[in-house]
Amino acid sequence: MEPPTADQEAPNGKEDARGGRRRAGGQAPNARAVAAERLRRVEAGGAHVARLSDGTLTPDDARLASDLVAGVTRLRRRLDFLLTPLVRGGVERLDPALHQLLRIGLYDLLERRTPPHAAVSGAVTAAHLLSHRGGVALVNGVLRTAARTYDPAALPRPATDDPAEDLAVWHSYPTWLVRRWQERLDGEPLDALLRAGNARPHFGLRANRLKTTPAELADRLDALGVEARPSAWIDDVLVVARLQPVLAAGLVRDGLCAVQDEAAALVVRALDPQPGDRVLDCAAAPGGKTLYAAERMENRGHIVALDISGRKLDLLNRAARAHGVTIVETVAADLRAATATPAFTGAFDRVLLDAPCSGLGVLSRRADLRWNRTEESLDELVLLQDALLAAAARAVRPGGLLVYSTCSIEPEENEDRIAYFLVRNPDFQHEPVGDLIPAELQSPAGDYQALPYRHGTDGAYAARLRRTS
Repeated sequence: MEPPTADQEAPNGKEDARGGRRRAGGQAPNARAVAAERLRRVEAGGAHVARLSDGTLTPDDARLASDLVAGVTRLRRRLDFLLTPLVRGGVERLDPALHQLLRIGLYDLLERRTPPHAAVSGAVTAAHLLSHRGGVALVNGVLRTAARTYDPAALPRPATDDPAEDLAVWHSYPTWLVRRWQERLDGEPLDALLRAGNARPHFGLRANRLKTTPAELADRLDALGVEARPSAWIDDVLVVARLQPVLAAGLVRDGLCAVQDEAAALVVRALDPQPGDRVLDCAAAPGGKTLYAAERMENRGHIVALDISGRKLDLLNRAARAHGVTIVETVAADLRAATATPAFTGAFDRVLLDAPCSGLGVLSRRADLRWNRTEESLDELVLLQDALLAAAARAVRPGGLLVYSTCSIEPEENEDRIAYFLVRNPDFQHEPVGDLIPAELQSPAGDYQALPYRHGTDGAYAARLRRTS
């Protein structure tokens, strides 16, 4: 069978209220049609995968749409490699909506292992909603050909003279990023890192000890039919594969627990806030680390949660009330301006700067980030991190502690920033995390470092800096 041509499917549908095309008959979008529209927005406008939703779908369809969006976003380069020989004229000429539907259908077939008749039928039904007859025929033809051609257990692999390019296409990453990692890692560690970024994320639920205990939370999850396991690294966190039943039961809304990966919670353990401390959380929103710090302080002392976004701080205030936390004061301001004022200068026992970063340690959770980062953007982030670290340091009292953290695994954003800071700030000294963090999660320099491919968590980094004078 000749591959269908990409020229067949110039769209002629109408825009619906959510921005997706629909046929004149006016049918409501199904899960795959909604997923295709979300994917178009992610690719065209840099939309955040996790924040896209559609209230018209049933809960089951909403979960399906979310799974398709995340999975296709992660694997879109591999999917295009497999689609290319099946589409005459090339996938780059496809109408965006139909391109996404073909990716969805192929992902359904090869990754979700949906039976071929169901995967093809689902994509064709969505094509009826998003395109005209030619587009429907193209989706039907390409996916039927794919179902006959590809064995999910023995797929063709890229084979060029460039190993980094082949790895990048197969594991679906930008080539520049794979080359970057290849300089530090090789063989199994590199392959494990690439596979970790494509794994389905699990979710951490941190028990709020101001209201409950991890054991009581485990009992509640068991009653909901949610399988949970204790974190291997931190005793306040339970790990679950399904989050929706927890949210539906109101456990997060009522402040009994917070959704927080164990790697992020360990940053607060590295900060080690004590009851009665005066703490500054420099980039606090959405507030998970702020609330955990308050809990570790037994709700005694004072935390200033500073963020440039007042809207996000409103959400933090709401979460604090639900958690029974009363020691948090939110301040909407730019850190660089705030710490230049007398109210902040040298005023805090402990300061946490969870710095804006590339997020390259959380690619399984933020599937879109790999496509939104460039080498140039990393350079820009480094400059911002240096400026924010210098500003945060002004808020630390003599003898106080500054903790710098990221959710990146890149040395330029982590160890290199600490080295740069210490050269320019002789009144600070580096301090190992010691027994605050499990030994397996410590770098050779004694910093906290979680690596997805080694520890099964998100990637995270934290360093302790003590002000000596």
